[in-house]
Amino acid sequence: MSRILIVEDEAIIRSALKRLLERHDHRVSEAGSVAEALALEPRGFDLVISDLRLPGEPGTELIARAAPVPVLIMTSYASMRSAVEALKLGAVDYVAKPFDHDELLETVARVLHRQASQQGEPPDIAEPGGTRQPMIGNCPAMQVVYTRIRKAAPADVTVLIQGESGTGKELVARALHQQSRRAQAPLICVNCAAIPETLIESELFGHEKGAFTGASAARTGLVEAADGGTLFLDEIGELPLDAQARLLRVLQEGEIRKIGSVETRHVDVRLIAATHRDLQSLSKTGEFRLDLYYRLNVMQIDLPALREREDDILEIADVLLDKACRRHERDGLRLSRAARRTIRDYPWPGNVRELENALERGVILAEGHLIHPDDLGLAPATPLPSKPSPSAPALAGQAEPDTGDEEDLSLEDYFQHFVLEHQDQMSETELAQKLGISRKCLWERRQRLGIPRKKSPRRSTG
Repeated sequence: MSRILIVEDEAIIRSALKRLLERHDHRVSEAGSVAEALALEPRGFDLVISDLRLPGEPGTELIARAAPVPVLIMTSYASMRSAVEALKLGAVDYVAKPFDHDELLETVARVLHRQASQQGEPPDIAEPGGTRQPMIGNCPAMQVVYTRIRKAAPADVTVLIQGESGTGKELVARALHQQSRRAQAPLICVNCAAIPETLIESELFGHEKGAFTGASAARTGLVEAADGGTLFLDEIGELPLDAQARLLRVLQEGEIRKIGSVETRHVDVRLIAATHRDLQSLSKTGEFRLDLYYRLNVMQIDLPALREREDDILEIADVLLDKACRRHERDGLRLSRAARRTIRDYPWPGNVRELENALERGVILAEGHLIHPDDLGLAPATPLPSKPSPSAPALAGQAEPDTGDEEDLSLEDYFQHFVLEHQDQMSETELAQKLGISRKCLWERRQRLGIPRKKSPRRSTG
């Protein structure tokens, strides 16, 4: 069991992070400032997670004073330049706030695994999926994936990972990095759909002071931060065309040029990209550069959907169930025969992530020593919903199971109507602002409800 010290001055964030880590078998202590953290002797922990901005001294002060214990820095996208500076000062990695729980847990697991490996000890870590190993399953499709990872990892070529949401694309990227010659260098993970379109070029490639309104200081980009290591671009199909052109130059020439700069800088970065979309089809409609697609698709790894891994589903379920039981102190719970049949026959549109959530519900709701189908909260097995057409946006709402929560259904119905009605006139950022949600949340709901994104044509920049 790993000991983690959280240094965060906002009590709500600190307590939420503590609960999250404790649910995944970590022992957690808290501090509200660098001074409080030093009083707890940070060198006695396995990992320090610190906010960048703290009352008094900044979180980066702990990097040297906690050494050799790794320090993971928390920051916001608005402070990304500072996060890159923290990496240069010796921070083991950073997470952007508001952080995704799975991404945070995967980062913690990776750091602890690396630390244990360097000390020559067996890693005692838990992946966010609740497993003791990154990937589970021995079906023929997964054997192909393992073979591709083993062959592609040391070859240092660009890899394109394709698969539905929730199939574990980032786990494949991490396996490729960890088995490569760059394993000791940084792995920088970026979700292209989570960064506003107006900021993504600056975040990836950096900018000079005064390059645009609000650029009060120069900023180092994430591509440069990955120099010598691996850059993982998740959901690369959401990358704007201008950023695609800059990324192509990185792949072709190994060069980057900050926004507002006339100078180029050489970088040595291995690129791994992932998407749930058909990039070749997008290139035919002008939404994705065909030349970039060919540069990305040197080696392709196709991750099978969970419904295509019939031989693995129950094995994965057993591992996830065991982990959930330990998190909630419900040892001895088992799946009933009917529950196992339900799990085996369900189409799993959300893949492994949805399976984990269903088992979590089952562990919480089960009253005896068995988990029954009703405890899992799954709809009867039905074919995957097709993407709704603009002429009939309410059909997706009708396809949902009858949960008895009419308010939730009406809200999703409203979401579909609003997006389909306004997406031709509004950007993704404007849609998210009008709906009162983040751009990442908008993207995730599009995926869940099957609403295709229509990109407006971009003006030529000459």
